[in-house]
Amino acid sequence: MSADSQNLRKTILAWRDELSLAEQTEKSKKIIASLLELPEIQKASTVFVYVNFRSEVQTFSFLRWCIQQGKILTVPVTLVEEKKLQAIRIGYPDTDLGPGYCGIPEPVFNLRRTMEIDPASIDVVVVPGSVFDRQGGRLGYGGGYYDRFLSQDAPGATRVGLAYDLQLIETVDLQPHDQLMDRLITEKNSYSCRRN
Repeated sequence: MSADSQNLRKTILAWRDELSLAEQTEKSKKIIASLLELPEIQKASTVFVYVNFRSEVQTFSFLRWCIQQGKILTVPVTLVEEKKLQAIRIGYPDTDLGPGYCGIPEPVFNLRRTMEIDPASIDVVVVPGSVFDRQGGRLGYGGGYYDRFLSQDAPGATRVGLAYDLQLIETVDLQPHDQLMDRLITEKNSYSCRRN
């Protein structure tokens, strides 16, 4: 990753962190409302959704909605040594999650052994990130976990990025391994992206 990209990520994440909790919640509600309207979400039977951490777009209401709709809800466990994400099915977001890698909420340990789902069965992956553009370009947080997961484990899934409008720039400087989004949703707009 170039120094420019690292600086850009740092700057945008600092802006995101400056949003008050009330602003994050208000913007997240609008983003999740748009997410629920996507035909890909309505049709999906198995979804993989990040669990929000720090100032990320909040996903807990969406996790609960997926369960109410009878969808197979999977969330990531970060396998640091293998440098990959594992898809674990959960049924109760309030009790099935505990602090994991870097303090990010992850499925509790006994679920990891019994509820792993084949990523090839996932219909939609809801993706966090630090910086996005309207064409589907994305900068993550630097570990490459989602890029590997999307390209190797769930290549057939629809990718939906969630971000606040302040995380959008004109064009993300992509590396060959960077995976594009199919859709991007902010509190102001829903974009159909390059991969479509």
